[in-house]
Amino acid sequence: MSVDARERACDQTSSDGTSADPAGGGGQAPGTGIEPPGGARAWLVWGVAVGVYFLAMFHRNGLGVAALEAQERFHVGPALLSVLPVVQLIVYVALQVPTGVMADRLGPRKTLLIGLAAMTVGVAMFALAPSIEVAITARVLIGLGDAVTFLNVIRLGALWFPRKQYALVSAFTGTIGGLGQVASVVPLSAALHQLGWTAAFLATGAVTGVMMLLVLLVVRDRPAGMRATAHHHAPVPVRVSLVEALRARGPRVGMASHVVLQAPYTMLAALWGYPFLVEGLGMAPAAAGLVLTVLGVATLWVSPVLGAFIGRFPRIRAVFGVGLGMVLSAGWIAIVAWPGGPPVALVIAHFTVACAAMAMAAPISFDFARDGIPAQRTGVASSLVNMSGFTAVVVTVLLAGMILESGAGFQAAFVPVTVTTVLGTAVFAALLRRYPRST
Repeated sequence: MSVDARERACDQTSSDGTSADPAGGGGQAPGTGIEPPGGARAWLVWGVAVGVYFLAMFHRNGLGVAALEAQERFHVGPALLSVLPVVQLIVYVALQVPTGVMADRLGPRKTLLIGLAAMTVGVAMFALAPSIEVAITARVLIGLGDAVTFLNVIRLGALWFPRKQYALVSAFTGTIGGLGQVASVVPLSAALHQLGWTAAFLATGAVTGVMMLLVLLVVRDRPAGMRATAHHHAPVPVRVSLVEALRARGPRVGMASHVVLQAPYTMLAALWGYPFLVEGLGMAPAAAGLVLTVLGVATLWVSPVLGAFIGRFPRIRAVFGVGLGMVLSAGWIAIVAWPGGPPVALVIAHFTVACAAMAMAAPISFDFARDGIPAQRTGVASSLVNMSGFTAVVVTVLLAGMILESGAGFQAAFVPVTVTTVLGTAVFAALLRRYPRST
């Protein structure tokens, strides 16, 4: 029997997507028969790696705060301005499967260093960009670095922590990313006004460069005691990994839930939330920045608390996921259909739910992605889940910019995200109808 055949036999999953492993679905370290130990060393390695994700989220969402300054600097309208985050997100989405393969084959440490190098160069180029063309090129590099970050952080979680802690680690990862998003609102806005465009972005680029040194010194792909057996199996071909992930029901459910939970607020944070509050609702820039900051901070606790519960009671994933999808769908419908424009209170309430849903996306969506997938091949499954949510973000950000450019207003601009949320919730609920109770 070939190595690949033996591996497929050992890691075989049932047709309903559950793991054949009685221990619970691939939580064991590859080739060892035992789970990773966790502990202080694991938290240190993850802590440095998640710092990279903090910076990636800072760079990804910083353009939302700098949107109005970018319009003035590059002399562009809403449609062309939306190209900046859309190009970055397209690169992010397009690289998800290659990133998953890199995470499984090169290992998280090397891949994170590649991503940090790309982000450092991209941010420096963006700071000095004299034209929209150079700015777009810079966002491509930032998107490349961003694309390899999240998957490798949660990949480290799969390799360093036991299966029962995976949802919690994923939740903390999302929480730290949320902090990066918060840091891109008030602090970056203040830096842009006090230091100017070039100095503010060069400073963030310098911090990103320093993070490369920390990753080089601290991060390792797996616990030292498991290193000798980590490559016992030959690499699985990309096609086999994709088929395996798509046939397992867990990753498919994770893909649908990510569209519902992660995409709506990410679309707002990436570009259109801040302009909507300022230009659409007439809020002062400082007040709009404060609202987004408070929402980001106030919902950070949700993710780790939910992650801890999911580790003990996996069935609550479906309850929270579908429930939030229904509330988000109703909120978007109210915003786009409200005669004369929605009231500020409704918008802030909806933003609060959307921000909380985004915080819950990591422990729910990526924990579903682990169902039926061996720990050593979580990269491709997680990449498909991530790709689904960000594909929805790309579509909704770009369509919103085009609709705003036509003069139709923010209510019409939010119709696409309303449609993706409603349809995503329906698909999510349908996939859960026959989901194995054992998972």
